[in-house]
Amino acid sequence: MKPILTIARRELTSYFTSPVAYVFLVIFLLLTGFFTFTAGNFFERGEASLAAFFGWHPWLYLVLVPAVGMRVWAEERRSGTLELLLTMPITPWQAIVAKFLASWAFLAVALALTFPAVITANILGDPDNGQIVAGYLGSLLLAGAYLAIACMTSAMTRNQVVAFILSVVLCLFLILAGFNPVTDLLARWASPALVDTVAAFSVVTHFDGFQRGVIDLRDLVFFLSVIGFALFATGIIIRGHRAG
Repeated sequence: MKPILTIARRELTSYFTSPVAYVFLVIFLLLTGFFTFTAGNFFERGEASLAAFFGWHPWLYLVLVPAVGMRVWAEERRSGTLELLLTMPITPWQAIVAKFLASWAFLAVALALTFPAVITANILGDPDNGQIVAGYLGSLLLAGAYLAIACMTSAMTRNQVVAFILSVVLCLFLILAGFNPVTDLLARWASPALVDTVAAFSVVTHFDGFQRGVIDLRDLVFFLSVIGFALFATGIIIRGHRAG
């Protein structure tokens, strides 16, 4: 674990030594505030609930998380430091996990900075804080799933823009698989079993439970499986570069 923590600490520090990180945090907080209080009609709802806050996260993360993950490996390849990193006395798997954890920790910091929304809900009413905690856990897992996919696409190419576009497309598929208009369209010609199977691959389907305050083992397994599979694929890609 020591090499992983050392690399993760270095990567996390590099985020906060760059002005890009602070620009990201400001944009993230402004957008969450807008979607929660303006687009989500927080005050007009007349209830102390963060349903509007969490409801927008799958779409908000669709752009913001790939923007964080696109540089994880693409920048290493572009600058030529990937080969140097892989010659260090660490395994590719340790480097992959360390970089992922550092980026995930950065996203966790961004999510934690939205605490004023929780405070506002508690001042204005008596929300179910257990449900809010479950929503935050689901949001963090959702961000982790998107990030793992972004890490995978970042390892595929030297171009950060290409990595960004690929990860957005893949994450969009994971949203649309359970999006009501898509499932309704499938239901017109496909069997209910097929519709349910497709919907089971949707992050929205599994995130809904967390929004309702239900922490289901199946939803936890889904998000952890997406993260594990994407990081495993990243390992295969990185080992391919190392062999080459």
